[in-house]
Amino acid sequence: MSPRHRSTAATRTGPRAAHGQLHGHGHVPAGPADRRVWIAIAALLVPAALATLVGLVLLFPFDRARPTDGAVAAPTVPGTVAATAESDCSPGEGDRGCVALTVRLTGGPTEGATIVTPVSVVRGVAPFTTGDDVLLSLTGDPADPGSYQVVDFQRDVPLLVLALLFAAAVVALGRWRGVAALGSLVLTGVVLAGFVLPAILAGRDPLLVAVVGCTAIMFCALYVTHGVSARTSMAVLGTFGSLVLIGALGVAFAAAARLTGADEDTASLANALGTGIDGRGLVLAGLMIGALGALDDVTVTQTSAVWELRAADPTLRPAALFGAAMRIGRDHVASAVNTLVLAYSGAALPLLLLFSVAERGLADTLTTQVIATEIVRTLVGSIGLVASVPLTTALAVAVVTRGRIAAGPR
Repeated sequence: MSPRHRSTAATRTGPRAAHGQLHGHGHVPAGPADRRVWIAIAALLVPAALATLVGLVLLFPFDRARPTDGAVAAPTVPGTVAATAESDCSPGEGDRGCVALTVRLTGGPTEGATIVTPVSVVRGVAPFTTGDDVLLSLTGDPADPGSYQVVDFQRDVPLLVLALLFAAAVVALGRWRGVAALGSLVLTGVVLAGFVLPAILAGRDPLLVAVVGCTAIMFCALYVTHGVSARTSMAVLGTFGSLVLIGALGVAFAAAARLTGADEDTASLANALGTGIDGRGLVLAGLMIGALGALDDVTVTQTSAVWELRAADPTLRPAALFGAAMRIGRDHVASAVNTLVLAYSGAALPLLLLFSVAERGLADTLTTQVIATEIVRTLVGSIGLVASVPLTTALAVAVVTRGRIAAGPR
């Protein structure tokens, strides 16, 4: 071998070549996370996952709550409005304050029959018109036209079309990752409808149910959507730590602000079940569930930022990498907090309008229980979002700068 060739070979086997082979500079996928890193991740996440499984089993509502007889909803049947005509709300009144709907039943035990039922006119406008697909409640003998009352519109078709458009948009942009995201959305719905709601209705502690349910959703949503990797595990740890903080702050400030959760909806639920409901627990459960979606967004973004910055410049020291990722995180969390505030404000908009009509002062309005509850939800959730940025970033930097972490594409 010539001296020139030997020199070139020596250069290729020197530290620079080793450095390039280790990191790949984002062109060659690096190996999996170092074994010690995976051991540390497992030591943190496996106990949390096992605790979640135990919680699901212990809190699962095998004894489903049954509503009182007066709270059982009347069955509904579909129909189509065939004609409308002005009518009295009660025979002989002569007020012409209602509209008589001629409805052809398109389902139920008397499908094909036609009934006439009155509905009230709201501010001079009839809520239903010819051609509307409606739902009617059936409260008596199906053969008696007086047993039917129009209660709502049929919305299954437009909602189904909207859901298909949403799924198509997600898959078109995300491809297989979009399919995984839809799968995680289905799992989230299963946990909420199959565990969280029935467990609370069965009398389990709402806050404890929310903690277990949110943790289960977190594991399912993140790992199903983003795959099992060190990157995803850091997002899971950041989300979990932020949820713990949100739960602790929520308990403390709900007690300090004397939030009882004893509103009209809670009272109606208690009457329907024939038993008491922990209103404050419901407030805290809603706080955690509402904040989880925004937390997932922030933590996944932060871990992705750290990995991509590392791939772009493998020579970045941990402190510089942390600082660069935090600059991204500050911009993201500023918009995420605003999103959270607007979301809660939108939910409370009818109440805010009512208080405005009543001409109550700002301080008086903000300290009423209903509005104060939304304020606590917003601020506690926002604090959790803010805290998730440095927490997740620090975890991701600690992992990505150790061992053979895949800094490039997964």
